[in-house]
Amino acid sequence: MTYANLYEVAGPRGVRRNRVLTGVVALVLLALAYVVYVRFEEKEQWAAAKWAPLLRADVWATFILPGLAGTLAAAVAGVVLAGIFGLVFATARLSEHAWVRVPAAVVVEFFRSVPLLLLIFFAFFGSYALIGVNVSAFAAVVFGLTLYNGSVIAEIVRAGVLSLPRGQREAAYAVGMRKGQVMRLVLLPQALKTMLPALISQFVVLLKDSALGLIVGYDELVDRGLNGIAANFSNVIPAAILIAAIFIVINMALDRLAHRLSRPGTRRPAKPALAV
Repeated sequence: MTYANLYEVAGPRGVRRNRVLTGVVALVLLALAYVVYVRFEEKEQWAAAKWAPLLRADVWATFILPGLAGTLAAAVAGVVLAGIFGLVFATARLSEHAWVRVPAAVVVEFFRSVPLLLLIFFAFFGSYALIGVNVSAFAAVVFGLTLYNGSVIAEIVRAGVLSLPRGQREAAYAVGMRKGQVMRLVLLPQALKTMLPALISQFVVLLKDSALGLIVGYDELVDRGLNGIAANFSNVIPAAILIAAIFIVINMALDRLAHRLSRPGTRRPAKPALAV
């Protein structure tokens, strides 16, 4: 599959202009990095005493690894449930029946509009008033991640299905497939392959959003780093930098995966599409 260029290829003047702008932006970023470094140096944030605890095995075993495990547990549960939620509601939004399509659209738009922090907060503090049961912090975080990210995934999948040539659907009906078979066997597999980079990008967002569990006391990486390491060793900035570095490494790995999966050469040969 080929795509047209979104922008015209820059000419010689455009190339020179882009290089100059790139140089200017690079100099600004370097200047900003230098200012940050100097300010931190003035506050003794680069002192070895503040960074030494981050190299200790007991600190990793007590704070970092358990926090990372909590973050990954919430993220994996959120990815699975949000994926299921997204597929179900994407299919419902594509239904030809208004009594299915309209309520699904209301649900998706509602949970896309409500801030994730409020969903987590409501699940944790409002569950007893609503159903008479106090849910755990883990359940509250997964609840919020599922509903918010699942609604976004539903829109991604729906857009992927609608972007397919109409002839695919018509050809499937022509060979005697039912509506459910057309969606399950023809449209969804192609849409998911097309939207895979966008889906993985949303999963990256979900992973980062798991840090909002801090508001309900969920035992995850940010909570362990700021309320654990920093509280015991008075090194908030170094602990925050380490936590950010861990998130960056994980997200870069997922981004790398998305790029690999988006390259046609890394996929298995697809079955021939239905011809009109």
